[in-house]
Amino acid sequence: MTEIHTPRLLLRRWDEDDLPALADINADPDVMRWTGDGSVLDLEQTAEDIERWEEEWDEEGFGLFAVELLGSGELAGVTGLSVPTYLPEVLPAVEISWRLGRQFWGQGYASEAAQASLEFALQDRGLDRVIAITRVGDTASHNVISKLGMVPEKVTTDPRYGHQLAVHSIDLTEYEG
Repeated sequence: MTEIHTPRLLLRRWDEDDLPALADINADPDVMRWTGDGSVLDLEQTAEDIERWEEEWDEEGFGLFAVELLGSGELAGVTGLSVPTYLPEVLPAVEISWRLGRQFWGQGYASEAAQASLEFALQDRGLDRVIAITRVGDTASHNVISKLGMVPEKVTTDPRYGHQLAVHSIDLTEYEG
């Protein structure tokens, strides 16, 4: 089982006990504002996401981690790697992403988790390049991307929803760990 420890977080695979906490996070309109079409997800949709993420772990050797606070054991959210099939123009690519519950915002957890995921991608999984895709205007995510050392690559249109997406990237030669 793949686990990553940071000073304050445990990134790990998913278990059934995570479903209620992640469903609560996904039910918050502020959390979901910049994800997909901005709609909240219910318990069933959240369960489908976790199942899909676990399948990607099995198929690709990477996926989205559950983000747990080391001190309390609380599920703070999700971070990790996925193949962005929803945006065919960037393929082949691996995307880094994150989503944390609102009560965990503004404490550096997203940056800490994303940095650990990026290091996992480039050093452990041997990827040469990682991208981040965010909606234009998502200032908080753009701040995390900047802290990761990712550089703007292009702006494009989401083929599903029509909003503008910013694509950033970093490759192994640019990564400073």
